[in-house]
Amino acid sequence: MEKDFTHFNAQGRAKMVDVGDKAPTHRTAVAGARVLVSRETFDLIRTGGMKKGDVLTVAQIAGVMGAKRTPDLIPMCHPIALSGIDLSLTLDEARCAVEIRARVACDGRTGVEMEALTAASVAALTVYDMCKAVQKDMVIADVRLIEKTGGVHGDFCRKEG
Repeated sequence: MEKDFTHFNAQGRAKMVDVGDKAPTHRTAVAGARVLVSRETFDLIRTGGMKKGDVLTVAQIAGVMGAKRTPDLIPMCHPIALSGIDLSLTLDEARCAVEIRARVACDGRTGVEMEALTAASVAALTVYDMCKAVQKDMVIADVRLIEKTGGVHGDFCRKEG
């Protein structure tokens, strides 16, 4: 497995990698994030009691928008045609948390890990924004790549316990 950084030119300056010679393949990525909240905030999210509206729906839409805007936010990301973005936000009663999963797919020359990570992150930030009037000490945690498929580096699957 190649361990060299590919985002530097001969002078050591940042560059966008040329993926033009790579064959398009089907690629997917799943990322996750978690927002830890108080019991009061958790109950307001669950019952739809937040003044800004339906936290989970708004965060889901924000995550989709985030995935689509990834190359505008991350300097070396290629603009790619995404074929699908799906977010799921669930409430974890035991952890008092909002669990976020973002799945992104494309048929292209570069992967969609950054799009999935951005989707999960933007969804988590939106949960925070929707709830900050009630709670300021929420914690956004465990932003991570869970799995990816396709590409020359092969598949990856995180072992989550």
